[in-house]
Parts: sequence; C-alpha cells; structure tokens
Amino acid sequence: MKSSSSEVLQLLSGAIEEVASETSPSVVRVGFEGRSGTGVVFDREGHILTANHVVHRLDKVEVGTSDGSRFNSKVVGRNPYSDLALLKVDSTDLEPIALGTSSNLRVGQFVLALANPFSTNVSATSGIITAVNRPIGGWWRFSIDSAIVTDARLNPGYSGGPLLDAQGKMIGLNVAYFSNRGIAVP
Repeated sequence: MKSSSSEVLQLLSGAIEEVASETSPSVVRVGFEGRSGTGVVFDREGHILTANHVVHRLDKVEVGTSDGSRFNSKVVGRNPYSDLALLKVDSTDLEPIALGTSSNLRVGQFVLALANPFSTNVSATSGIITAVNRPIGGWWRFSIDSAIVTDARLNPGYSGGPLLDAQGKMIGLNVAYFSNRGIAVP
C-alpha cells in the first residue's frame, strides 16, 4: 500500500519534532546584562560551548536551561579566530548533546538549527547545507577557514546554538547569519 503525500509529510514533521525535542535539554541560554545567545551542553562535567561573540570579553555569564535552572558560569577558554568560547558551570546534571562528525558533510544535506536565547522553549529552524569547507570572513576580523554554510534562517539569539544532522547529532556551532545564509563552525 502506497503512502499518500500527506502521510509522508506527517512522518517527516514528526521526525523533525522528535529530533528537536530529544536535543532541546542540551540547548541553553547564555546571557548577561539583558543580552543573550545560545549555548550547547558539551559534557557531563558542566562545559558549555557557545560563540565567542556571545560572551564578548566577559569572564563570567549566566547560563539558563529550559526547565528554569540558572547557573553562573566562568569562561574557561575562547578562540576568537573561530568565534568559539567554552564555559564551565558547577553542575553534573546537564544533558550533553550527541556529537556527530563534520568530515563527510554534503551539499543538499538536511540540517536543523536550535536556539534557546530566553531559557524557556527551544526554537528551531531548518534548511540544507549549501556549501562546506568555505572560508568566511566576518565582523570578528578573522576568517573561518572551513565554515558550514546553510540556508537555515538564523534569527537573533541563534549564535552559539547547535547545527544538527538528521540524526540529531551536532555537526557544527552556529555563529552568524548574513547574506541570507547561516554560518556554522564545524
């Protein structure tokens, strides 16, 4: 028996919803003084990965989860050349995101971008990869040598959020949106 088009779309929609729901506990708000972006729980030791421009030159920022928990974090590492920063919170109860690989990405591959800039509900957008290993210059005055470029619409607050493959594994960290393209660090 053949599936109708609407059944196929319903299955696709359900699969996207499931990936977003399963990964949302790993997506956190990173904020300070009324500004916020997104971060990703990297491991069970309380490390949070985010975009360096989200934390600017600060040494400490607040991290909030979708269940309402709030943590003070310390910036323990940063790489302004790739726009990455590593934060540390004192918690071992956070759910780390599943990591994928960016070594075999292909143009046309489906991706899902998540964000949580308000510590409430995770936001999601989707698209496809439009280019891989692309050198991209940005406002940080440095170039990302091997950026992942997507057509996923990244709204304010998506910086520091995960770029996921169809299995819900993180393949990149979203750092910018310009010229109608999402830019992620692999």
